[in-house]
Amino acid sequence: MRVLETVGGPEDLKELTDQQLTELASEIRDVLVETVTRTGGHLGPNLGMVEITLAMHRVFDSPRDRLVYDTGHQTYVHKLLTGRAPKFDTLRQQGGLSGYPSQAESDHDIVENSHASTALSYADGLAKAFRIRHEDRYVVALIGDGGLTGGMAWEALNNIAAAQDLKLVIIVNDNGRSYSPTVGGLATHLTSLRTNPRYEKILDLIKKNLGRTPYVGAPMYEVLHGVKKGLKDMLAPQGMFEDLGLKYVGPVDGHDRQALEDALRNAKAFGGPVIVHAVTKKGYGYAAAEEDEEDNLHQIRPANKPRGWTDVFSDELVKIGHHRPDVVAITAAMEHPVGLAAFAEEFPDRFFDVGIAEQHAVTSAAGLALGGMHPVIALYSTFLNRAFDQLLLDVALHKCGVTFVLDRAGVTGDDGPSHNGMWDMSLLQIVPGLRLAAPRDGKRVQELLNEAIEVDDAPTVLRYAKGEVFPDIEAIDRIGPIDVLHRSGNDVLLVGIGAMAATAIDVAQRLEAHGFGVTVVDPRWVKPVDPKLVELAADFKLLVTIEDNGRAGGCGSMIAQALRDGGVQTPLRDFGVPQRFLEHAKRAAVLQEIGLTGQEVAREITEQLTRHDGAALTEPDPAGGRNA
Repeated sequence: MRVLETVGGPEDLKELTDQQLTELASEIRDVLVETVTRTGGHLGPNLGMVEITLAMHRVFDSPRDRLVYDTGHQTYVHKLLTGRAPKFDTLRQQGGLSGYPSQAESDHDIVENSHASTALSYADGLAKAFRIRHEDRYVVALIGDGGLTGGMAWEALNNIAAAQDLKLVIIVNDNGRSYSPTVGGLATHLTSLRTNPRYEKILDLIKKNLGRTPYVGAPMYEVLHGVKKGLKDMLAPQGMFEDLGLKYVGPVDGHDRQALEDALRNAKAFGGPVIVHAVTKKGYGYAAAEEDEEDNLHQIRPANKPRGWTDVFSDELVKIGHHRPDVVAITAAMEHPVGLAAFAEEFPDRFFDVGIAEQHAVTSAAGLALGGMHPVIALYSTFLNRAFDQLLLDVALHKCGVTFVLDRAGVTGDDGPSHNGMWDMSLLQIVPGLRLAAPRDGKRVQELLNEAIEVDDAPTVLRYAKGEVFPDIEAIDRIGPIDVLHRSGNDVLLVGIGAMAATAIDVAQRLEAHGFGVTVVDPRWVKPVDPKLVELAADFKLLVTIEDNGRAGGCGSMIAQALRDGGVQTPLRDFGVPQRFLEHAKRAAVLQEIGLTGQEVAREITEQLTRHDGAALTEPDPAGGRNA
């Protein structure tokens, strides 16, 4: 029997011998590689977290003591040790285990967050709540060196340092990488420590000399203590944290479980906030991950990956860079995932990775625009939420020509509720002057990106889906800036937004099978609503919008408002994502579950039209036929 099979929960770890714990660590890495290479997910970060997770659960008593993970994608080992090993093969599968912490899965999970730099704020609040309630409980926050590049983490540290009686232990998992190699001044400081072999040797020498001095006396002790502190300030980040008033322990070898346990027990006994600095290696124990230069197999990349939306953007931006020397590119620790690696290689002086700091990225872009450049900021759609104020008041208010490229917009699926890009079009609708484009295919990504970069007096946004790019859908006509994709009559005007244009064409074909005349259009630019669309709507019995954004405040809502303002009485039916957090599953499965498919949309439109005409209810079947 494998050791892992004997672990039903964290309490079982405390009964294991050192040999069994060593075997358990090896077994966990085998399970991670075997499972994640099949299901997809975050492999490299979890391989580096094995010993830290074992030590955390052996020293602290979860769930009474609360463990808070920053970003949460490195909790696979935590899941294996908290009773979920028998279901681990369902990781990221519909109805199976989430790729992030989940309160519904386990009492050992409390924060389902997957956005970086937040764990310390959660931990600060939890620890203060336990203190107020007189509960003898500890909070342990795990944050990576990448997470510490976010300003929110430092706001939290500033407040934690002011509360010296909090039972709070902060583990800094220092592997020198977030998605990409960690950047910034903090990263440089930590790297100097990792690469300096003098540190431990000199401290050991000082420790021995202190112990051998027979008559130290106060003056000598202060001198030697000062030498020790000076060395740590020079070679380690101790001074950085202790200047904030925080006790610092480390650095500790993050793959030496016993050393980690000793450090955590010392931190626990201190009685106040303590930072334990653990130096780890992303992908540790799996050669393929350790040797992967791009991101240590941060996420498993499928073999023979088809050409995706990100690839189209990446290639086109490089082309633009060659004839537009004013174009610069910015991202927040996601150079490869958002497709900026090629631009960075071609134009290294015009590429800026600011670390996990979206707010800074946006305001810095405003400064670049004010200085005569045209910045292109590439982010996951869900991460733009964090910098909305900067977009509104630092970019739009100053009429800065900044282009935002939002990857993974709409329903993304596997990574769960926090990663679905279903908020961006609702948020962006209220920004004065902003122009928003939603390309339906690869060719439109190219066209609309070039058009966006031509705008130099307002923010522009380009948003597209995750995964394989859709086949190009050519227009059969154009009305102003609006592409007409299909035309067979004037009963229904279908407006397909971005990636849902293909769905709109599917709906049209199903409606035609019931005898309805349908026209399908793609606005291309969905904000502002073009007057031509309002004029066109007046000629139809029903206007239908289909978008993969939340319905509240989305494109359908804005088009309805434009109809009212224009005095057009055509009724409108909007289809979009319901305003709730969606469980993880493949994109197609999520769309099916929320009724955002051609068959379901066509059925609902048919019911509405037949009720309006007083005809018998008909319902399309998957083949497009008629069921009485």
